[in-house]
Amino acid sequence: MTEQETTTGPSRTTYRHGDLRRALLEAGIALARDGGPDAVVLREATRRAGVVPNAAYRHFANRQDLLDAVRSAALAELALAIEHASAALATSTLDAVARARAGLRAVGLGYLHFARAQPGLFRTAFSPSENVRTAADPAKAGASGLNPFELLGAALDAMVTTGIVDAAQRPGAEYLAWAAVHGLAVLVIDGPLRNLPDDQVDGLGQRLVAMVEQGL
Repeated sequence: MTEQETTTGPSRTTYRHGDLRRALLEAGIALARDGGPDAVVLREATRRAGVVPNAAYRHFANRQDLLDAVRSAALAELALAIEHASAALATSTLDAVARARAGLRAVGLGYLHFARAQPGLFRTAFSPSENVRTAADPAKAGASGLNPFELLGAALDAMVTTGIVDAAQRPGAEYLAWAAVHGLAVLVIDGPLRNLPDDQVDGLGQRLVAMVEQGL
């Protein structure tokens, strides 16, 4: 049976050239959205795509290969969420200093909002972890071409350019800001803060990003 042949059932019945990889990836993303990284299983992805399991191996060598692709897609969705949180700044009348401050806050709040709105994809985006200094991958980027870590870096660079942050304080600042915001995100979706009311979590998020900004 070729990769274009499908199982019986209500799923897709045909695939144009190249469509099967996308179908398998979309199935993997849906699995991650519902159940996090542990739910991304190649056999289940092929079932949802409506093909026999062996068909997947033309596109994904194993489960880890599929998970890596899903993880990249999750990071791209996170980048898009951050960009969405920052979109209003493009037409704002704020001066450069206020815009830079608002830009950094938007990155942090966009990150936190994504974690709460899409906990399965958020968990997948950071499992397994990788070295953030590896070459940029377009598959992990938003519409701007930047991944979440690069968007944070760009916001911090704007803080330096506008004189809010001293250039001597810039090296490594992204790691400190990321650690603070990511820590709250994990506490809220998986830790002891998971039962807090939404309005209280919103308030904590606002205070945290303000604290990060002031502490740089």
